[in-house]
Amino acid sequence: MRRDCRRATKAPCWRVNRNKPPIHGYRPPMTASFAKSSTLALMALATALAVQPRPGIASADPAPGFHAPTRTFAGAFLAANAARERFDFGEAARYYDEALRFDPGNPGLRRDLMISLVTDGQIGAAVPHAEILKDEADVERIARLVLGVEAIRENRYLDAEPTLILAVENDLERLLTGILRAWARHGAGDTDGALDLIDGLRGPDWFDLFSSYHGALIADAAGRADQARTRYADGMNNAAGGSASPLTYLRLAEANARFLARTGELAEAREVIGRGLGTAPNNPDLLAASGTIDTPAGSRNVIDTPQLGAGEILLNLGSAINRDGAEDFAALYLELARSMAPENAQILFELGGIAEKLGQPERAIRYYASVPADSPLARIADLQRGLALSALDRHDEAKATLAALIEDNPDDFRGYLALGGVYASLKEFEEAADVYEAAVTRLDLDDSRFWQMHYRLGIAYERTDRWPEAERTFKHTLTLSPDQPDVLNYLGYSWVDMNMHLDEGIEMIRTAVEQRPRDGYIVDSLGWAYYRLGEFENAVEHLERATDLRPRDSIINDHLGDAYWRVGRKLEATYQWSRALAMEGEDDALAEIRAKLDAANAGEEPAIAESRVDSGAAEQASDTAGGNDG
Repeated sequence: MRRDCRRATKAPCWRVNRNKPPIHGYRPPMTASFAKSSTLALMALATALAVQPRPGIASADPAPGFHAPTRTFAGAFLAANAARERFDFGEAARYYDEALRFDPGNPGLRRDLMISLVTDGQIGAAVPHAEILKDEADVERIARLVLGVEAIRENRYLDAEPTLILAVENDLERLLTGILRAWARHGAGDTDGALDLIDGLRGPDWFDLFSSYHGALIADAAGRADQARTRYADGMNNAAGGSASPLTYLRLAEANARFLARTGELAEAREVIGRGLGTAPNNPDLLAASGTIDTPAGSRNVIDTPQLGAGEILLNLGSAINRDGAEDFAALYLELARSMAPENAQILFELGGIAEKLGQPERAIRYYASVPADSPLARIADLQRGLALSALDRHDEAKATLAALIEDNPDDFRGYLALGGVYASLKEFEEAADVYEAAVTRLDLDDSRFWQMHYRLGIAYERTDRWPEAERTFKHTLTLSPDQPDVLNYLGYSWVDMNMHLDEGIEMIRTAVEQRPRDGYIVDSLGWAYYRLGEFENAVEHLERATDLRPRDSIINDHLGDAYWRVGRKLEATYQWSRALAMEGEDDALAEIRAKLDAANAGEEPAIAESRVDSGAAEQASDTAGGNDG
């Protein structure tokens, strides 16, 4: 059975993953303590986001808005919920607005309308609803956040601070509102009070990175160099905080380097940039800073107002909680951040990435197109825009866009990754291999930072039946970056699937599983390796777990069916093959599954995959035949 390259990686192997080194620089995972606290915050947000329309507070006229063309409350409400399930928050807002027209005293509807408006970036339209809801216990955390941010945006600093005091708050909300209030105090002229407020924040260990960073920014904006220097240094020395929120750490490093250059400490500024690049070697902002830090433009303070400071903390926390399943929550924070800093390239880039994850490529394209042309992120945004065009099936336009970007800068490896990714997504692997080969030929890519280029070249070779080149390329990739789980899994699985180097292959896959125990594709590889070795009970155990992790994958279900047949669980085997046929898959693979199922249903022996047991039996039979002939 031909290997589907999708199975080799956590995400489709042809897509440029912005969380991995080729495009964006390395982002370490969140620490357990931050993950736990942010999960609690997400649960609180989920409560606020839940659909629970109910009567209660006094009626108030809804803010003027576009009314969707429905004639009944039920129609509007159901249409709004359906739109929100599709993450189409603009459409959801229109229908919630219509439903609220039928039932203007319903706080649940008003809450859902407000949240949809904010997540769609319509902050001004959300403000009147936030004003009405600011004392509602289950939604004040969002309503007051909207009102407080709007007050800071409008320079109403004395209004902002009391607005941002919540009756009940979790760790994440206490940190966010505390730092927003500190920026409001600074804006009102009370810098001492702002720094005292930040120093008084109490919470988990990961608080310290954010409080050090924003304390430094406030002191820097106030011209208090000594205080800023100390606070920046505290943040840079917070390795645990940097792991909890790597993007915040990198932005701290850039701000610190700019500060040091302005105060004449250029060598120290370069050292700080080096520390940041040690964490994320391809970070575009730090790479740009390394070349301009000795110029006035490169050393200027870019976060010097309460508005930009408020946008920064919303960006910091929005990016920190931006992970699978929480994209809409992160978008809410990031849209509020955009209202404060509409030209902040990082905010726009993060929102573009979220739109892509939520299956909204057109919206992603708009965000990427809004990234300022002079930003270090502009080129990467253009590359992601090309990928988004391909997601819209505008493949020729995507190819032309990405090819032009390569021509414009043929020494940027990211362009080759993106264009090769589009070809691979269309299963045009010959063309993908040509692109990756051009990159390897032109550029010096024998560095651990560029392992993905070689890895994808190996996949393109394997998919075009050039196994010797593929095997050599995968091995070379492992010399650049040993123990990469994606590469170990792909090479190990390929060996096992071809019934060669079984012992070495299974060890590779075991190592990959140790690093990614919840990756269904890699767990499937381990189960399939046990199958090839003839250890069928072990195979069943791991393949069952793989189907739990990836229940809708036809290849994994097919593998489990073969393993069930081997251990005599034939009814369950036919069930798994039937399930696999109902899923998406390659035509030749599905045809093989159908043939097995037809044979089993006809009482015949299906042509299931071979194992070492079969090979050994065949060799023994051959030896016996030879002896008889003698």
